[in-house]
Amino acid sequence: MTDQIDDTPDPQDSAAPAETAVGEAPAAEADPLAALQRERDALQDRLLRTAAEFDNYRKRVERDRREQAESAQADALQDLLPIMDDLERALQAPAGDAGEAYRKGVELIYRQMEELLRKGGVKAMDVVGADFDPRYHQAVVHEVSTEHREGEVMAELRRGYLLGDRLLRPALVKVARG
Repeated sequence: MTDQIDDTPDPQDSAAPAETAVGEAPAAEADPLAALQRERDALQDRLLRTAAEFDNYRKRVERDRREQAESAQADALQDLLPIMDDLERALQAPAGDAGEAYRKGVELIYRQMEELLRKGGVKAMDVVGADFDPRYHQAVVHEVSTEHREGEVMAELRRGYLLGDRLLRPALVKVARG
């Protein structure tokens, strides 16, 4: 038993030509080149749209991934800021002869924390003398002053920090009132 392949077209498989009026050719047969060009143009358009959608998807995923990483970093670094506050308060305490070794140890820890935050991209804000900006400052005290201009930050009560250009924590400040 040998299997032979019959290459002759089966009349039942082919579609019957569309009936047309005498002298008219079917639309597909009238200009097959134009039909192929339209199909090619439609496929080209679909390809370009799909490529653009994929590119937008890739950019969106990359942006989301970057924002998520920055948010995780900000959360981790924000937990370190109260430690910096405590160290700053410890360094501001008056030191006697007995406490000098203790103070040097605290200064060493403080410098290490500053370096860790700097490596993480955290910068302390310098706010004293600057104009009050509610995006970066949180006013906790308003005080009448003739030595400072209206809206000037007179004192920093708690340091504010930036992570790159993003606010990590606002500075608590005392603001002059005219």
